[in-house]
This record gives sequence, structure tokens and C-alpha cells, in this order.
Amino acid sequence: MTSTHFGFESVDEQDKARRVRGVFDSVAPKYDVMNDLMSLGLHRAWKAYTVLVANVKEGQQVLDIAGGTGDLALAFAPKVGPSGRVVHTDINEAMLREGRNRLLDAGLNLPTLVCDAEHLPFPDASFDLVTVAFGLRNMTHKEEALREMNRVLKAGGKLLVLEFSKVAKPLEKIYDWYSFKVLPKLGKLVAHDDSSYQYLAESIRMHPGQEELKAMMLKGGFGHVDYHNMAGGVVALHVGIKC
Repeated sequence: MTSTHFGFESVDEQDKARRVRGVFDSVAPKYDVMNDLMSLGLHRAWKAYTVLVANVKEGQQVLDIAGGTGDLALAFAPKVGPSGRVVHTDINEAMLREGRNRLLDAGLNLPTLVCDAEHLPFPDASFDLVTVAFGLRNMTHKEEALREMNRVLKAGGKLLVLEFSKVAKPLEKIYDWYSFKVLPKLGKLVAHDDSSYQYLAESIRMHPGQEELKAMMLKGGFGHVDYHNMAGGVVALHVGIKC
């Protein structure tokens, strides 16, 4: 048996995807509400900054991985215009359904499909931009996923990874208190699910920090990688350029 982590728990690699799917099946209906409550609305600013850094142009091809409820796809679609394309994907069908309904309500009929980031069903050099927001930490083989993201990018294309990261030392104690004492209670109160938000707090601690993720992206084939810390390192935006 090859083991990996599910939060702080060690599990069989084959079981992790099922366990993660269970988490997001549970939280999907309240996902957006909980994001607003957990981050005090800051997740909207983090995503808006990601869209700004993406600098998407009309006619470009964009792949949004772990696109969930569609925040980034919704922002990119008008920027690429009718001559471009935004593909909205997620491994979790319940999350994807929430996102697709939201996009349709906004008058957007985007290509939407369930797919695994470790085995992307797209040809080489298909996209100008690939994004993954708050999804990389849930992937079992992050290195494989990063190589796949690199493969489907065109030369000079850009990968944006928006993810929870390693918080600045002065904030560690209050951040731990909030993560392990407040978040699960908030999850129980609003989403009737405390264990999924306990997993969220644990998965953040198991995710690579800023420099470690940068090294992983370089190893995954990106010629230049930089990152931008937000909220004292609670979140980081990693930017990788394919040579």
C-alpha cells in the first residue's frame, strides 16, 4: 500500500480521492457562503488579484482547473470574448454542477467537464493560461498535476496557482486558533459539517510552503516561477511561465 496524507491522517493513495470527493460533495451547496464567512470576503480580493495578474487577452484559451463554483471562469469569460474560450473543470461533480448553474444564470454557456488534473484530457500546447485556485492542495500527486498543467500550456503560457500557504511567524498562533477552534464550529453552524472544515485546516498545514511549491513548479518544467504573498502569507499566488 502506498500512503499519502488526508489532512493529518495517513491514508491509502487510492482512498484519498474518494475522501476528498466526500468533503466537497458535502460542502458544495454552502461553499460560496462559507468562503465569504471564513475569509471575511477576502477570497474575492485574492481572486480579483489573480485575474489582474493573468492579464487575459481577447481570443485566448484558458483552462480553469478545480474551478468549482466558477468564480475565475466567470471573470475570464468576458475578457477572452467570443473568439476565445474558457474551459471550466473540476474533479468533483457536485462542485462543478454548482458552478455550471451559476455560469448559466449569468448567461454563460462555457465548456464544463469533470476531469482529473493529474490526467488532463487535452492535447499538448492547448492553452495560453491555466489556473487552479484552492485546489492543488487536495491533489494526491501534485508533481504529476503540475507537469500536466505545463504540458497543456503553449510556449510562453502562464500557470497561476492561488492557494493557502505558510503564514508569517507573528500570525501563526492566532491563525492556528482560528483554523482549529473557529473554522470547524463555523462549518457545523452554517454547512452542518464540522469534519470537512477540520480537514480544510489540516490540509493547509500539509501543503507545501511558498518556496517548496516554487521548487516543485520549476521541477515540473516551468522556466520562471515567482509568488506573491497575500494576507501575511495566509494565501500565495504562484506564477509559472512555460519556456
